[in-house]
Amino acid sequence: MQHVDVAVIGAGQAGLSAAYFLQRAGLTAWDDYVVLDGAPAPGGAWQFRWPSLTLETVNGVHDLPGMAFADTLDPDVDPAHVPASTAVPQYYARYEKHFELPVRRPGRVSVVCDRDGRYRVEAEQGDVHARGLINCTGTWEHPFVPNYRGMSTFRGRQLHTKDYVDADEFRGKHVVVVGGGISAVQLLDEISRVTTTTWVTRREPVWLEREFTPEVGRAAVAQVEDRVRQGLPPGSVVSVTGLILTPSLREARERGALDRFPMFSEVVPDGVRWDDGSTVDADVILWATGFRSALDHLAPLRLRGAGGGITMTGASATQVAARPTVHLIGYGPSASTIGANRAGRTAVRELLRELGRS
Repeated sequence: MQHVDVAVIGAGQAGLSAAYFLQRAGLTAWDDYVVLDGAPAPGGAWQFRWPSLTLETVNGVHDLPGMAFADTLDPDVDPAHVPASTAVPQYYARYEKHFELPVRRPGRVSVVCDRDGRYRVEAEQGDVHARGLINCTGTWEHPFVPNYRGMSTFRGRQLHTKDYVDADEFRGKHVVVVGGGISAVQLLDEISRVTTTTWVTRREPVWLEREFTPEVGRAAVAQVEDRVRQGLPPGSVVSVTGLILTPSLREARERGALDRFPMFSEVVPDGVRWDDGSTVDADVILWATGFRSALDHLAPLRLRGAGGGITMTGASATQVAARPTVHLIGYGPSASTIGANRAGRTAVRELLRELGRS
């Protein structure tokens, strides 16, 4: 049993940022704080991304505090040929080593409970007792697939974004892509280059024709933050900003790949059907329907309200209002890589103040 002041759960962007600021605040690695990571290696969710997601196509990798991402890249290599699933984990590994962060692997957390005024964190290689928690588990482990009538009857293949590898596996097959987020349109663009596709969404997509400026991003994050401060489930930033119409997506739109259909009413053995009786035959249904916050291990703490949301407070809206010694980074407005850094700094400051440590 390890006794610490702070247990950080997860070693992605948010977890490493929090660990850095805990160290900067004077906490001693392994004695005062520890980072528990369920992934097999450094890199967070980035190590599981599809190979075609390169540094050129990814929406941006924000620097961790104290070490620039660009400094870890080979300047002679074209970003278009560097998979994000390789480059980012290498960056995180160098970061952990350089700052000697106390990351424990395997450290997958199964459950967190109250025990005698502390939190008992049950994890691989032994439990941890902590006075405070900074949870940074993100969403990758909790893919969301909606339930539609007839899904079990479909004779083709169904998969989620998390299971996607390469567009070539769909050659010669008709693919229905479901979802209106960034991942949905990125994969739709790739797949439509090698085979036929049908795109369906619940709402009409909103395209951001103008430049995505920092002001646009901040305004979107502010709206998500307002929701979690009210205890509502967080909405996505894309639902506020719209989809960025990149040159690649402009090309996809010109060739008809972004012609959108409303959501179907049911899945049938050979495809999908709408309320008016029209159908589309399909070999594959790709559910690019997003993820939900991976917080099941915190269920015994009863953080959620009646509506399913968690009421958040604090400067960056990472502090659980009902439990000031619990911070959630990656929930709501801190779900982006740049938001995780800011949230890591403020979460550490607020948590240490709550624990009586300067």
